[in-house]
Amino acid sequence: MLPAQTITDIADELAAAERDRTTVPLLTARYPDMTVEDSYAVQNEWRRRGIESGRRPVGRKIGLTSKVMQAATGITEPDYGAIFDDMVFENGSVIDHGRFSNVRIEVELAFVLADPLKGPHVSVFDVLRATDYVVPALEILSSRIEMAGRTIVDTISDNAAMGGMVYGGNPKQVDEIDLRWVSALLYRNETIEESGVAAAVLNHPATGVAWLANKLAQHGDRLEAGEIVLAGSFTRPMWVEKGDTVLADYGPMGTVSCRFV
Repeated sequence: MLPAQTITDIADELAAAERDRTTVPLLTARYPDMTVEDSYAVQNEWRRRGIESGRRPVGRKIGLTSKVMQAATGITEPDYGAIFDDMVFENGSVIDHGRFSNVRIEVELAFVLADPLKGPHVSVFDVLRATDYVVPALEILSSRIEMAGRTIVDTISDNAAMGGMVYGGNPKQVDEIDLRWVSALLYRNETIEESGVAAAVLNHPATGVAWLANKLAQHGDRLEAGEIVLAGSFTRPMWVEKGDTVLADYGPMGTVSCRFV
């Protein structure tokens, strides 16, 4: 593990980058021995300070749930990050593009929990029983660490590149729809850029939520009732610029959209 002061210094640096809307040099280039557990320690310190300053935690995001993204980062499991209330936008929101860095959009399902989930040994069936409803969501990725050469260590430290999320469409209970076959078309400025099906997320989007509950248990934490869990993208990240309008069409689950200004 890195020294505690180094963990604190990195958390300070990333908090400043978020505040000032800047990017910092790669952590792995400066701390070549930094591990995944070091990265989660940095993220946890950043989250702790957010809570201390008055930000309200409302859930978690899961990233790197597809085989393609795992191969690109050289790891074999997903990662996770924190969601605060000021990161959550309603359907149709007009969003300040300059609030984020290296802005990209991913298409996901958000699980809203009715009951807490505490690992270890949480299964997909435990997740389905604990879920109040599932709703379409867009994740806004924001990278506060330079993009070229990033590794999983950089990404986790950077709150798994979580910038914000937009939710909308038609909420569904888990027995109303086959979650594996939820599909979406992702439009940018009325042109389809990406499409995907939710089974691309670990064969079932609830698998990611089960993984998260079990991973949090290793860090002495759990998912709480009422929390939102972004279960992982089933499209590639799509870059967006100022002035872009984004819409994801989930068929029977409706649409979710936003515009960046």
